[in-house]
Amino acid sequence: MAGGSGKRLWPLSRQGMPKQMLHLVGDTSLLRLAYERVVDVVGADRVWVCTGARYAETVRAELPELAAERILGEPEGRDSLNAVAWPAAVLAQQDPEAVVAMVTADQLMEPTAAFQDALREAFTVAEEDPTALVTFGVVPNSPHTGYGYLRRGAPLPEHPNVCRVAEFVEKPNLETAQRYVDSQNYWWNAGMFVWQARTLLAQLEHLVPDCYRIVTEIAEDPGKVEQMFGGLPKISVDYAIMEPVSRGRGARIDGARSHVVAVRLPIRWFDVGGFPSLAEHLPHDEAGNALDGRTMILDAGHNLVLNKASEHLVAVMGVHDLVVVATDDITLVCPVSQAESIKALVAKVADEVGPEFA
Repeated sequence: MAGGSGKRLWPLSRQGMPKQMLHLVGDTSLLRLAYERVVDVVGADRVWVCTGARYAETVRAELPELAAERILGEPEGRDSLNAVAWPAAVLAQQDPEAVVAMVTADQLMEPTAAFQDALREAFTVAEEDPTALVTFGVVPNSPHTGYGYLRRGAPLPEHPNVCRVAEFVEKPNLETAQRYVDSQNYWWNAGMFVWQARTLLAQLEHLVPDCYRIVTEIAEDPGKVEQMFGGLPKISVDYAIMEPVSRGRGARIDGARSHVVAVRLPIRWFDVGGFPSLAEHLPHDEAGNALDGRTMILDAGHNLVLNKASEHLVAVMGVHDLVVVATDDITLVCPVSQAESIKALVAKVADEVGPEFA
């Protein structure tokens, strides 16, 4: 899944260059890193990318080994439900027994081998149990308030690293997050999934019939995608499918009620959703400033300073807890505490300055 606009990383991430294509950490894009994590598990001929239609050529440039027909270009963003529903319908058309892993292109994971082992186990669970919707739970190492959580239920007898999901929990406050971590009964919700394509389609037909009708029709006749895609309900896969199924409201598959299970992910995991999470991957000076590019710091601490301007110096003095980002045409300055609200600023820029700056 590589369709998000990444507005919380503006002005680095823009309409024409979303965060998945950026080289935010090192010299490799997040999309390329995601591709390399999965290709050793499934093979290059079984990798697809679901992205915005306007990003299709950028995806091809990042992944030249990917055939053009393996890029599903959404005419417009309709949230995560449709980013998993449309590929499931397409793959079910090609292979009614298809088992699909939906992974994201905006996460960093270490070590890669541990993720690949968990992905293989998730495939095994989904192949063995058509009633299972498989997700991944990252073992938390801190009381992070920017992630959703899964409350663990009973482990599966045949798979001790896999457990039923008793509850999905929204992003908590710090006190609640600390309680979750201390209890050892909660994992971070990684937002990745494995299921049989027919299993997901059965949930769609049962819970979101409008989505089911549209994606199956588009899969049968791809020429209808421009005409029909805008009619899809705009909702996340967690709200539409995963949470209702975890509460026992899922469709029956082969006579049995569907359920949600989670595979344990014992990795260092970062969802690069905004500047605070990106800062965790950048070099820090002795005053706690996260720095990237040509910068000069004096008597300043705990700032994030990114300079992506080609011929520019960013100098910061006497300030603390700021995000400072410079590109060739935009400079952003805001408190770290407001960095998660940058989307509102991007909307204002688009309306009052022009979409070319958004």
